[in-house]
Amino acid sequence: MINLVHERTPMPEQSKDLRCKNFDEVALGYTPLEAVGEAMRCLNCREKPCVAGCPIHQQIPEFLARVAEGDFDGAYDVITQRSSLPAVCGRVCPQEQQCEKNCAHVRKGEAVAIGRLERFVADWHDAHTPISVPEVEKKGKKVAVIGSGPAGIACAGDLAALGYEVTVFEKLTYAGGILTYGIPTFVLPRSVVDRALKTLWAQGVEIVTGAPVDGARTVDDLFAAGYQAVFVGNGADVPQVPPGLDTTLAGVWTANDYLTQVNLHSGELPESIRAAKRVLVVGGGNVAVDAVRCARRLGAETIMVYRRTIAEAPARRDEIAHTYEEDIPIRELTNPVACYGENGVLTGVKCEKMALGEPDASGRRRPVGTGEFFDVPCDNLVIATGTSYSEEVVDTTTGIQKDRWGGIAAGEDGQTSRPGVFAGGDAVTGPKTVVQAMGAGKRAAVSIDKYLSER
Repeated sequence: MINLVHERTPMPEQSKDLRCKNFDEVALGYTPLEAVGEAMRCLNCREKPCVAGCPIHQQIPEFLARVAEGDFDGAYDVITQRSSLPAVCGRVCPQEQQCEKNCAHVRKGEAVAIGRLERFVADWHDAHTPISVPEVEKKGKKVAVIGSGPAGIACAGDLAALGYEVTVFEKLTYAGGILTYGIPTFVLPRSVVDRALKTLWAQGVEIVTGAPVDGARTVDDLFAAGYQAVFVGNGADVPQVPPGLDTTLAGVWTANDYLTQVNLHSGELPESIRAAKRVLVVGGGNVAVDAVRCARRLGAETIMVYRRTIAEAPARRDEIAHTYEEDIPIRELTNPVACYGENGVLTGVKCEKMALGEPDASGRRRPVGTGEFFDVPCDNLVIATGTSYSEEVVDTTTGIQKDRWGGIAAGEDGQTSRPGVFAGGDAVTGPKTVVQAMGAGKRAAVSIDKYLSER
């Protein structure tokens, strides 16, 4: 039976007054009854437009049909045929810009809550099923994976399931990549990431932290150590700082550094973060939204500025709505151009009022300066205006070519210009979504298996 209600089932959430005082997850998740009712809204369209909108072509109508029947384990089986991280993707991927955008319901109402149902199914499975992995026949071949973010986790897990001996090399002292350092627990609880990592360990994957692959340990060294293939999934984590913003001033942070401090070192925050009274965050993506909401929870007066309008912001709609609900003002058409400081300490930011011009290469209208400036007093500035490629691996490895943007040149199958070296995720595409990075890792695992099987 189809539920013809045009509005999606509301997501239970912490109250605004409560959640602004803690870092617990805001969205509480559907109950089984709510999940069944929401899944019954699926019209089971013959053309399956939602599948076309998913970067990994998840079989969405099939898993929704099982949820509607109350067969949550069956739904999980469908989802995990294509996804290694459903509990993560259900929380952080911009479904409204992907699968849900194509839902037939949007013509007269709201799309089926595909992301929320994916999260429900994954959480149900994790709550009712202990981690277990099947015995697999070992192939006696070693593969190195560089980076323990979404691409690395997916690639390593799939290779281990095929019988390869896999070692993940992570440059930071903790595993999980951006899932751990870059996303606050009120969006992605640490237990969700830990479950994914524990599953890798159960599969026999070795994760070595504090082990960068760069000039001291190169891809050539990994081959010399007996690894027969290498997957590079080290992301794109080099901050892009707009000209004029002085990062040498105390109180000026790149979003990566700010979120790392808050997410991983909350008990010993630097004084400039802990004592901040007024925090300005610049950007319009999920990282900017995460940073400004962290500052709010730390007790600061907060403001977020974005050079375009919020309608064009890449951040998830749910997260933008939560930002407004938490009494955080978002000032549109505003671009910071300079910092003010005294004795090396930030005291304020000079901003320019912007207008929207003609569309740029992204299809969005380009922000154009108006020549009208104003000052915003603040003692913290968090710059969340994007990241670019890390060159640690590609510039220390012989035979790997870059593309014209500076990323690793790799085919759809992940093969680079050097035989035996594969790459995927943000290291190839630049910053994208978790599901896209995960999909690249899974495709590379298939290619690595084919490459090694033919040797």
